[in-house]
Amino acid sequence: MKEREGGPLTEAAVADRATGSGGTATDAGKGPRLGLLQATALVVGNIVGTGIFLLPASLAAFGTVSILAFGIVTLGSLALAVVFGRLGRRIPASGGPYAYARDSFGEFPGFLNAWSFWITAWAGNAGIAVAWVGYVVYFAEAAFGLDWSGTGAQVVIGLIGLWIPALINLAGVTKMGLFQLVTTILKFAPLIFVAIVGLFFVQSDNFGPFNATEGSWIGAISVAAALVLFAYSGVESASIAAEKVKDPERNIGRASVYGTLACAALYMLGTVAVFGTVPHEKLVDSTAPFADAINAMFGGSAWGMVMAAFAIISGIGALNGWTLLVAEMPMAAARDGLFPKAFTRMRAGNVPWVGIVVGTVLTSITFITAFAAENAFNTILLLATFTTVVPYLFSAAAQLFWLVTGERQASRKGLGWNMTLAAVALLFTFWMIFGAGSDAVFQGTLMLLAGIPVYIWVKASRGEYGPKEIARVKGELR
Repeated sequence: MKEREGGPLTEAAVADRATGSGGTATDAGKGPRLGLLQATALVVGNIVGTGIFLLPASLAAFGTVSILAFGIVTLGSLALAVVFGRLGRRIPASGGPYAYARDSFGEFPGFLNAWSFWITAWAGNAGIAVAWVGYVVYFAEAAFGLDWSGTGAQVVIGLIGLWIPALINLAGVTKMGLFQLVTTILKFAPLIFVAIVGLFFVQSDNFGPFNATEGSWIGAISVAAALVLFAYSGVESASIAAEKVKDPERNIGRASVYGTLACAALYMLGTVAVFGTVPHEKLVDSTAPFADAINAMFGGSAWGMVMAAFAIISGIGALNGWTLLVAEMPMAAARDGLFPKAFTRMRAGNVPWVGIVVGTVLTSITFITAFAAENAFNTILLLATFTTVVPYLFSAAAQLFWLVTGERQASRKGLGWNMTLAAVALLFTFWMIFGAGSDAVFQGTLMLLAGIPVYIWVKASRGEYGPKEIARVKGELR
């Protein structure tokens, strides 16, 4: 059976991708790997960035209906995690959503998924860096009396914060995984403390109205859900870095589900604790809701500095994990001739160094630009939300395609359950696109269309056009 263009992969073809063979000059599948604990830390570290430290204040503007939105998005995210696990078991190769879309629907949808996620990764890193700089500035003033609020100082701080994770990734997968594990533990400790201890200080009067907006509660829950979805961005991390994971057929699904469950517990409990300990009118305008929650529990004002320190650790950990994904997605697409071949270049330690460097350069440019544009931070987040959902949608569709057509074998016992999960994940992604808003959808679509010239370029460079290509295809059909 010959592997057709964009069609189902044979077992040998999957193995080729997982080992970096099949005509590439890489050793992607060789070298150090991430164990289950490190793979789970990658998922958790990428989901939990700096956003969680501000999220309760953003959600308070919608009222306690946002807690309901949190619950719904959590269920949708868990459905996606299971779907990624099922897909990763069938195609344990780097690229995640890109590999699934290409295998199911062909090259062009695969390319669009790779392009969309690549935008998400480097543009989202710029958004993380902007928030991260704010915490560094706050901590420097609170702890040492330093004034780093000037634009020049913030740009320098942000660039340092972007290139430290890049250097850690370039040092090798083992060092990257260790750094990710340590930062994940450190970021979880204070957040879970507030989430658990804060429940004993909850007062019902602090929660505020169910719907704090002027519109309907249905509209409020949709917008709040879109914000929550960005907080869950990263659930696909283990599937994208599949070749860096030990025993990917088993550990991709386990890491995805375990990581999402851990974040769900942290998010849900933390949001309820903050809502219940900080008065609603104060929480809406808060710039450090977790610090305000601790202050409300124990009194004093020094906790803001402590939480800022942990937010800095959380942000640098998220940048470390996402820097890996910035390189993994284009590397997987480049092997199939859908991204420039330079992205397949590897160095010692199983590192796709070109993708790391190029991605960090693009992130740095986007980060610097953010200081020259009004509301650029919000624009980055909304754009990243849309470009995140597109690969999620195609992944859920790929799972449905395989189950409905029988293209991939599935036991009758689990068929109904798997189809239900895939359908829920697909409908969930449609709802999230709606919640992102028309501006984000419009801008995101333009960004996707901007990738078409790149696709034309790499496709043409393979020589797959004209009479020679037609003759080659006819020869294979004979």
